[in-house]
This record gives sequence, C-alpha cells and structure tokens, in this order.
Amino acid sequence: MPDQMNIEILEDGTISFITDAISQKNHASADEFLGEVQKLTGGNRETQKRKRGFAYTHSHAKGFVHY
Repeated sequence: MPDQMNIEILEDGTISFITDAISQKNHASADEFLGEVQKLTGGNRETQKRKRGFAYTHSHAKGFVHY
C-alpha cells in the first residue's frame, strides 16, 4: 500500500523508517518529516534504495546505523 512508513526505534536509539511507495503528492511532506526528525534528534540521515521503496535510517548514538 502506498504512502505508508514503518518506523522502528532500535535498542541503541537508531530510528529506522522503511517505505514502499510514496506518491508524488506526498513525497515532499514525507521528506520534510524525515528532515524534522533528524533536526529534532540530531545525528545523521542515510538513505538506501530498496528493490521496492526506500529505507531511511537515522543514527545519533556513536555513529551506529542500522537498516
């Protein structure tokens, strides 16, 4: 189903977002949301293209990054 994000907070504090398809009309607001999460929590944001959709990870604890 398009326009859904699965969000998981891992034990080390990493926040993981996984999406399949984000429609053109919601793409900008989804990207702004991810940017705001990064701004509010500090740390880095990495994007990994999946075969179906994207996986976004955000890390702030000693550089740990999980997908």
